[in-house]
Amino acid sequence: MIRSARSMAGLPWIAAMAFFMQALDATILNTALPAIATSLERSPLAMQSAVISYTLTVAMLIPVSGWLADRFGTRKVFIIAVSLFTLGSLACALSGSLSMLVVSRIIQGVGGAMMMPVARLALLRAYPRSELLPVLNFVTMPGLVGPILGPMLGGLLVTYASWHWIFLINIPIGIAGIFYARKFMPDFTTPKRRFDFGGFILFGLGLVLISVGIELFGERIVSPWQAVLVLLAGVALLLLYIVHARRHPAPLINLPMFKTRTFSVGIIGNIAARLGTGCIPFLMPLMLQVGFGYPALIAGCMMGPTAIGSLLAKSTVTQVLRRFGYRKTLVGITIIIGILVASFSLQTPGESVLMLLAALFVLGMAMSTQFTAMNTITLADLNDENASGGNSVLAVTQQVSISFGVAVSAAVLRFYQDFESTTVQQFHATFLTMGVITVLSAFAFLMLRPGDGRNLIANREKKKKTA
Repeated sequence: MIRSARSMAGLPWIAAMAFFMQALDATILNTALPAIATSLERSPLAMQSAVISYTLTVAMLIPVSGWLADRFGTRKVFIIAVSLFTLGSLACALSGSLSMLVVSRIIQGVGGAMMMPVARLALLRAYPRSELLPVLNFVTMPGLVGPILGPMLGGLLVTYASWHWIFLINIPIGIAGIFYARKFMPDFTTPKRRFDFGGFILFGLGLVLISVGIELFGERIVSPWQAVLVLLAGVALLLLYIVHARRHPAPLINLPMFKTRTFSVGIIGNIAARLGTGCIPFLMPLMLQVGFGYPALIAGCMMGPTAIGSLLAKSTVTQVLRRFGYRKTLVGITIIIGILVASFSLQTPGESVLMLLAALFVLGMAMSTQFTAMNTITLADLNDENASGGNSVLAVTQQVSISFGVAVSAAVLRFYQDFESTTVQQFHATFLTMGVITVLSAFAFLMLRPGDGRNLIANREKKKKTA
């Protein structure tokens, strides 16, 4: 169904707004964690639950968003999503304890899980395929700007206002989003289909228990064997989901797509590689503020080079992949990222920050190249039947791996508190460990064949020649 020019003009802006809110919220919080910890009378090193609760909620509910939009209409679900995200932001600002903040972040996550997927779904149904690429490029640009503004804006608000404003800033954007969604968002629906509620429970609860188990290791509020039991329970539920999905006529996640080798390797690589990269936005602002004593504004500005490097690398990824291929690029770039993460263990408060800023800039370029290559190779060989489901699984994997990256790095940091005398040394040991983990994750991409992904590059070359 092709909409009127009026609707067509407004819809991309609505999707761009959703992407910007998500990208901003994902990065603005990290700089403010020490200030929030002080206000809530908690240790800054114990604030990972405020990050994990959001990313894990998003990961759990992304598979549900498509079904809800099909069942109740894209406009209704999108408005509800933005409303929940906005109300969750207000609740975060009013939180007087860490537990209340975590609950508020979960409410934010429920809204965040539906905002971008539903907006993207509306675009797919509103625009013909020939016009879709420039529209999607327009929509993703605010998502690239968000990580640049997030750390700096977070530092600015914490320094000159209070940490509450990092959440309050979402409210006027959210109200504007609701207003424009009512005016421009088309209300697409499809015939009713059965929702795999049993699969959702098994899959979602499995992810939660694994994440909680990792966090319990770090927090040490229970014995290690109890944390192991929670982890094993999570793994058992995911295995039960596999059994369930094989028998269900329309499972939450379709298993046959994993028979596509590049898809399976891409998913495994995403999980393994993002354990290392997912810790950077969490650990670096903490080390700069808690370890080095930098104010929040300076720490936020110092994260800027990573986002700028990521943005600049977008224009060179195709050339890199064309020259080296997906296998060599992913193995090589993952090793480089691991070395860069490990190199942060050499940074001390008394040294010039120029080397650190240069390393963060190169890291941003490397991570952007890695993410683009991982995402495209994962979806490269899926057929039309599995493309939508594969995209959902990839989105879930990205959120889960970020959550696990934060949880694992926090657990490693807590572990080194028993062995290293100073806070700076604890951060150094953690960065070194996460760097080694990242280097080891490069072996996952060795399962790719040298020719994998060439079809994607060849298609681009053909289009350029015929243009």
